Amino acid sequence: MVTELEPDVLELEVGNVANGGFCVARHEGRVVFVRHALPGERVRARVTDRTKNFLRADAVEIIEASPDRVPAPCPFAGPGRCGGCDWQHASLPAQRKLKAAVVEEQLQRLAGITRTVTVEEVPYPVDSEVTPPPGLGWRTRVQFSVASGAVGLRRHRSHDIEPVDECLIAHPGVELMGIERKRWPGASGVEGIVSATTGDRLVVLRGRDRRKIRVPRLDVPVRLVRGKPEPGAGLPYVREEVSGRLFQVSGSGFWQVHPGAAQLLADAVLDALEPKPGDIALDLYCGVGLFTGVLADRIGPEGLVVGVESDGQAVRDARYNLRDLPNVSIERGPVEEVVADLEFGRASSSSRTQNKRGTGHHGGSRVRRADVVVLDPPRTGAGREVVEHITRLADRKIAYVSCDPATLARDLAYFGERGWTLETFRAFDAFPMTQHVECLATLVRG
Repeated sequence: MVTELEPDVLELEVGNVANGGFCVARHEGRVVFVRHALPGERVRARVTDRTKNFLRADAVEIIEASPDRVPAPCPFAGPGRCGGCDWQHASLPAQRKLKAAVVEEQLQRLAGITRTVTVEEVPYPVDSEVTPPPGLGWRTRVQFSVASGAVGLRRHRSHDIEPVDECLIAHPGVELMGIERKRWPGASGVEGIVSATTGDRLVVLRGRDRRKIRVPRLDVPVRLVRGKPEPGAGLPYVREEVSGRLFQVSGSGFWQVHPGAAQLLADAVLDALEPKPGDIALDLYCGVGLFTGVLADRIGPEGLVVGVESDGQAVRDARYNLRDLPNVSIERGPVEEVVADLEFGRASSSSRTQNKRGTGHHGGSRVRRADVVVLDPPRTGAGREVVEHITRLADRKIAYVSCDPATLARDLAYFGERGWTLETFRAFDAFPMTQHVECLATLVRG
């Protein structure tokens, strides 16, 4: 409790939410981005960073609380503590309203799009052996940091580590391993991975020399990724199931971390794109082939789905996962280069091409148009160059999946410049307790 105003402690009236897990206040004409506060509160906040144009601060005393404020369930959450969660002090309905407000503001400011956004709950799978409390126990992939053998999580905007013995948003299957309660001499990081659908468990080690890390005896059997595999040997993997299909995800490969997110997004993309039998589809940044697989099943043997991915291990996984689908071609390379090759009919790097539909095209390397396109880029977004290629390739619909409202809005503005308009927009609370939100924008020709 702060009883007197210290030099770096300000009394603030908190305004609207801002992108990044902050709320906005003002002090002597300067903007202050305040963590651990809620809109409408009056707080005392300790300044943590000063720049020429704004301040950052942590609310350390709540003078007038919002009705949406709740006690943080995690003992490691709070000012100066673990930086993994941004909104543990807000009720779940309030968290979703805050995220919706952020998305609406980004769409309006960066893309000139006025849209009322509702952030939908991502249901926990009903057949799970253990169902944690709402908003907790969902993260199936957790990267822990290690200092002097002790495990913790990074503090906000810091390399300092907050030691923890439990992470409440970690999936129960990750907590069963006991990673936080062991010592890991020689490691700089330990990632715990569990499949919510198959129960597969994996631990990925990080460190200067991962082969010298002393691995403790964990509480349950796991597969271990330590260093690079021998030539010809694959990485250990977990299996995930969506729409009755198993997907192999090797090492730290990308997969949705919420147990219900992959199936929900797969269904949402199909609903958005409305693919038809015989269609040609592009799946950009396809990872291990999630959307490629569900699109191929819907389009059927007379159609074609071309997946594009730059990561070599993800490409190998995707080709393995979809090996039974003759209407799929997986192209490896930077998306901006591969889509240019596709658009102009240049030969691509794919080693897996087949004649499709009697069109004269030879697999993915000769596709010069697509009826539908889905893209799920990293947080940095697709960018203007990729957007321009997509708008020349796409005929009917584009589905854009994004976990970053700012880069999504920026790219929607690029699509708008090329004559594509926003048809539908959905947002999903795939990351409860954090600032992050998953979005799906559907575009059609204007």
